Amino acid sequence: MNVEGFINLVKDIHGKNEVPLHAPFFRGNEIDYLKNTIQSSFVSSAGEYVTKFESSICKFTGSKFAIATNTGTSALHTSLLLAGVKKNDEVLTQALSFVATSNAISYIGASPVFVDVDYDTMGMSPDALENFLEEFGEIRENGTFNRKSGKMISACLPMHTFGFVCRINEIHSICKKWNINLVEDAAEALGSKRDDKSAGTFGDISALSFNGNKIITSGGGGMILTQNKTKAIDAKHITTTAKVNHEWEYVHDRIGFNYRMPNLNASLACAQLEKIEKILSLKKSLYNNYVKELESTNFKLIDIPPNTEWNYWLFSISLDNKIERDIFLRKTNNKGVMTRPIWKLLFRLPMFSNCQRDSQKNAKELESKIVNIPSNI
Repeated sequence: MNVEGFINLVKDIHGKNEVPLHAPFFRGNEIDYLKNTIQSSFVSSAGEYVTKFESSICKFTGSKFAIATNTGTSALHTSLLLAGVKKNDEVLTQALSFVATSNAISYIGASPVFVDVDYDTMGMSPDALENFLEEFGEIRENGTFNRKSGKMISACLPMHTFGFVCRINEIHSICKKWNINLVEDAAEALGSKRDDKSAGTFGDISALSFNGNKIITSGGGGMILTQNKTKAIDAKHITTTAKVNHEWEYVHDRIGFNYRMPNLNASLACAQLEKIEKILSLKKSLYNNYVKELESTNFKLIDIPPNTEWNYWLFSISLDNKIERDIFLRKTNNKGVMTRPIWKLLFRLPMFSNCQRDSQKNAKELESKIVNIPSNI
């Protein structure tokens, strides 16, 4: 099948002449809950839907605690702070990721260090992580340091790419061995699991996103997950401007952030979460339909990694090389079928170009070949 044939197939599957990459699925109680919130006048960070959404996410993921934020990036920034990342520290992460992953590290004044990804999960490779630490890591009395830079490695931040869960169990074991805090960027992975455990519940603390293009959306929003009560209390405190309860005075006991999710957004998120099982089922059916229709063509969807359950967020295909990738992107987008490449590797961006990195062999190959195709239901 040529690209033109692929374009026609996608339009037939979706029944549209203009096909977006991913669109929110609004067919539940969204309007009613938004009306309730407006009528209550509690549209900002105080309101019943914020706490309801937090408790519902705990139930869905199995996390002990959940703290709602206004974006996934603010959830990630807060998570890194609570993991102990400080100015001039280093965080081991992946260059194959959305820019928010490294931005959140930089907000603290820390630096990302890039290790390679596995080809099948497109997430951080435990082998690459172990190899980097064996070459450059040094465990001292007060933490693990990078022998090359002399800086403390205070956290490891893998990202679950397109909802695929990376080999997080192995990464967790390596972090424990090297005394490095594990923070999960699970922004894209709500509903995904490895070994029957939800993404975002393996690390010391983690972040989810509910941006408009995610599996469920609150318009803009995020969530911090943690199993640690003290971290949960601190997370809620510093995301509400570190305000101390008082009958009338404005008292703040540390630098805080205005990061809490508004009740208006939370009402939308609650309605979305109520039907997440339906969304996951519809997404899986769409994926299987693609698999069937593409079976006899030269286009093939990326397989689901072993020992994982996937949320079917964004579907990917692999082209032969960057030239073929760019031809495919140009033709599909010109014909009304939205497709997108995987992200430009973060060390190629000017602000991260001097960050330490390994060979990035798999990341570079994936960057040159992977394309996301329309995945909206």
